[in-house]
Amino acid sequence: MPDDAAAVARDAAEADSAFSHPAVTPDATAAYGEHPDQVIDFYEPRTVTETPAPLVVALHGGAWRAPYDRQHLTPFADFLARRGFAVANVEYRRGSSIPAQGGGPAAGRWPETFDDVAAAFDALPALVAELLPSADVRRTVVTGHSAGGHLALWAASRHVLPTGSPWRIDRPAAFRGVVALAPIADFRMAQELGVCSDAALQLLGEKGKFEERLAHADPAALLPTGIATTVVQGRTDIVVPQAVAEAYADAAAKAGEVVGVTLLEDVGHFPLIDPAADACAVVAEEIAQLAY
Repeated sequence: MPDDAAAVARDAAEADSAFSHPAVTPDATAAYGEHPDQVIDFYEPRTVTETPAPLVVALHGGAWRAPYDRQHLTPFADFLARRGFAVANVEYRRGSSIPAQGGGPAAGRWPETFDDVAAAFDALPALVAELLPSADVRRTVVTGHSAGGHLALWAASRHVLPTGSPWRIDRPAAFRGVVALAPIADFRMAQELGVCSDAALQLLGEKGKFEERLAHADPAALLPTGIATTVVQGRTDIVVPQAVAEAYADAAAKAGEVVGVTLLEDVGHFPLIDPAADACAVVAEEIAQLAY
């Protein structure tokens, strides 16, 4: 089997494993808006502690496309809850069912995808206080996988959005840090590599708006954040290649900020959220290092 065919087969096997786990029902679900996708699932920590547990806010991936919702991330949320974290699993509006130019569903909605993530984080403190009393919001770590990794980085950069942006906040969010898992973190590099069939281009709405909207959406353009950030990346990832993470880390360095990059040998895209994979335990440890 040629090397490229072997890589594709390996990626498919890793995806099959990650998606093989049954969805885990949350302990509570709350709406942060009126749209059916504007909801957050909450998971209590499965271990008993004398002090409140760190809060992990998780954002699922799927190239911002409609077929991929938060359900595939629920085993990962449960995995973290069994490690002693309180977890909020955020849903958001994704691409509509209208096919993109390549024939598949469109990636994301402009501006709704960003509206939702901003609204979810704005609503979280009150919702957590009501529905997740075991959580310590002072120890919040944001994580996300793939497209969700992009949104996690973006949520931590809202205070450096351009003046006048509807999503801008006046000061850095009170996060202990961000752990971005194979994130689509540098849109120019993602486009150069054709990541997820030009998903970043589709997310920004239309081809003629790509350059204009980068300043509002691209984590590599929204630096420095002043928030501790770690990227976890598989070296054999063919979905969001290592070069994307490296481009983001380079952009951070040029902005005077250090972003940690943890590279995992013989790991592709999906083991990072697969409770059956060793890589998932590495992710939990990276979260713990920022949370405690």
